[in-house]
Amino acid sequence: MNEAADGVRLVLVDDQTLVRRGIRSLLEIAGDDGVRFEVVAEADDGETAVAAVAEHLPDVVLLDLRMPGRDGVWALETLRARGFETPVLVLTTFDDDELVLRALRAGADGYLLKDVTLEKLVRAVRALAEGGTFVQPAVTERLLRAVRSGLRPDDARPVIDSLTEREVEVLRLLAQGWSNRQIADALYLAEGTVKNHVSAVLLKLGVRDRTRAVLRALQEGLIG
Repeated sequence: MNEAADGVRLVLVDDQTLVRRGIRSLLEIAGDDGVRFEVVAEADDGETAVAAVAEHLPDVVLLDLRMPGRDGVWALETLRARGFETPVLVLTTFDDDELVLRALRAGADGYLLKDVTLEKLVRAVRALAEGGTFVQPAVTERLLRAVRSGLRPDDARPVIDSLTEREVEVLRLLAQGWSNRQIADALYLAEGTVKNHVSAVLLKLGVRDRTRAVLRALQEGLIG
């Protein structure tokens, strides 16, 4: 993403027209530090969402989960199966424990309830556009309860090696949705060093992306 040149390009997916128009209007006037948000396409179900992402190749997808026909989880699974790695921010009124886990397992990079403030939505979109993750604290608490009650994530490969103190520190910041650049600034490290730590975390936890690393860490009791 080239924020300075293009801003953040979004595909907005929700089955309710008024909701889409409201979110679109708010984001398009909510420039953050000079960064412009542009909704390049809208979709009202999973199939049209996948088609819109394939056509427009946005920086971030805002996705509702419960929709008629093909739902949001189907859209997530289909996008990942077809090789699209576009960051997906789930934005929904539903906060069911199992639904949270299904969405994150399917490849969501962030999860917000629709009662969040515009400021938090803007921060979440920026975090995903910059390569981070963003899960609302209330959702994280529910996720912890779900994991501990037996609704465990997929990829149940045991931890191969123990993480170093620095890797655990990086993992905790990943869980807060921080990008590599933000972590580097906070820990006074080079961004390349942070990337190396993240790669080591993924390898040791036996997962393929940052979101699953957070899920695995929650399951193993490494964070939370």
